[in-house]
Amino acid sequence: MEYLNKIGAAAKKASYELSALSTDKKNEALRLIAEELIKQADYIIEENKKDLEAASAAGVKSNMLDRLMLDEKRIAGIAEGVKQVAALSDPIGEVIHAEKRPNGLLVAKTRVPLGVIAIIYEARPNVTADAAALTLKSGNAVILRGGKEAIRSNIALGNIMRQALKSCGIDENAVQVIDDTSRETSTALMQLTDYVDVLIPRGGAGLIRSVVENAKVPVIETGTGNCHIYVDGECDIDMALDILYNAKTQRTSVCNAAESLLVHKDVAELFLPLAQKRLDEKNVEIRGCEITQKIIECTPATEEDYYTEFLDYIISCKVVSGIEEAVAHINEHNTGHSEAIVTNNYANSQKFLREVDAAAVYVNASTRFTDGFEFGLGAEIGISTQKMHARGPMGLNELTSVKFCIYGEGQIRK
Repeated sequence: MEYLNKIGAAAKKASYELSALSTDKKNEALRLIAEELIKQADYIIEENKKDLEAASAAGVKSNMLDRLMLDEKRIAGIAEGVKQVAALSDPIGEVIHAEKRPNGLLVAKTRVPLGVIAIIYEARPNVTADAAALTLKSGNAVILRGGKEAIRSNIALGNIMRQALKSCGIDENAVQVIDDTSRETSTALMQLTDYVDVLIPRGGAGLIRSVVENAKVPVIETGTGNCHIYVDGECDIDMALDILYNAKTQRTSVCNAAESLLVHKDVAELFLPLAQKRLDEKNVEIRGCEITQKIIECTPATEEDYYTEFLDYIISCKVVSGIEEAVAHINEHNTGHSEAIVTNNYANSQKFLREVDAAAVYVNASTRFTDGFEFGLGAEIGISTQKMHARGPMGLNELTSVKFCIYGEGQIRK
C-alpha cells in the first residue's frame, strides 16, 4: 500500500535522526508539546466533541464513551504526563554492562532505540500523546493508528505534537497519525516489515487476537485485564471492602479494574452481604457461584463469566476453600494482568506473590494502581502481559534494545 509505505519510509528516516538527538533536545520538544496541549485545549475538546457525538449516534456504550472523552482536566493530565516523561532519565546510551576481555577488548552493552514503533489502539485518545512522548524520549519514531471513534481527537493531538517538533527543529515525521481507520490499512500496518521494528496493540481481546493472527512484524502484546480480588480468611474486612469497591467501581472501563471476586469460605457469610451492600451503591451486578447464591441474592455465574473482562458494572464471584484454590482459579482464568490478595497472613501473602502468574501482584492494595504513572514510570505505552523483555507497565526502558560497542587496540582473532 503506497500510503503506508510513504509513512513507513518517513518514520524510518526520522528514527535515524531521533537516535542521535541529545537528551536536552528531546526534553525541549516534550516540554513544548505539553505547553501546546494546554494552549490548544479548546481545539482538542472541539474535535473530541465531534468524536463523542458520532460515537453516541453509533450506539457506543457509555463506558467506552468515558474512555473517549477529553475535557480540560484530562488534557491537563495528559500534558502533565508528557512533562513527567521529560523529567525522567534518558535511557539511551546507558552502559548496562562493560567488561574487559583477556585479549584487551572492552565490550560494552548499551541501550539504543528500537527504531520505528507502530501502535494500534482503540478509543483512548490519551494514548496518542502518551505514546508519542515515550517514543520520543526513548529515541524512537512512532506510527499511530487509533480507532475510528477517536479519529478527530487523534488527528488534533498529532497535529499539535508535529507542530511542536517542527518548531524545535526535529523531523515532524517522528510522530505520524494514520487517518485511514479501515481494517485493510490496519492489517497492512501489521505487515509493514520493511519499516516497522515493533508493533504494540492496545485494546480489547478482539484487537489483540487480530494482531496475533495477522502481524508479520514483531509484536509486544498488551493484554486484556481479567483482574481478581481474593479476600482471604484472615483479613481486615473493612480494608477488603474498600479495596474491592475501588478496584471495581472507580473506573470500570480500564484494564486494571477488578472483574472477579474470590472469597474464602470462612469469611463468606460475613463479607458477601457487606460487599453487596457496598457495590449496590454503584448498581454493580454480582454473578455468583452456588455458594454465593445461598448467601446473597445474585445472578448465577457461568463458567464463561469467570473468563470475562466485563469493563462494566458487573463482577463474577466465587467462594473458595482457601489460598490453594484461589491461586489455581486465578491462574486458570486470568489474563496475566493484575491480581490482589487482602490478607493479614504473611505466609499466604508470600504464597500469592510467588505463585500467581501475572505482571502485577498486590498484597492489600487495589489493582487500579497498575499504571505507568502510579509506578513512577511517567506515561506508559501499555501494560504488557507477555514474558519477554517487557512485562507490566511499559516505560522508557521497555522501548529500548541493546547494542554491543567494542573498543580495541588492533586485536585480530586467531
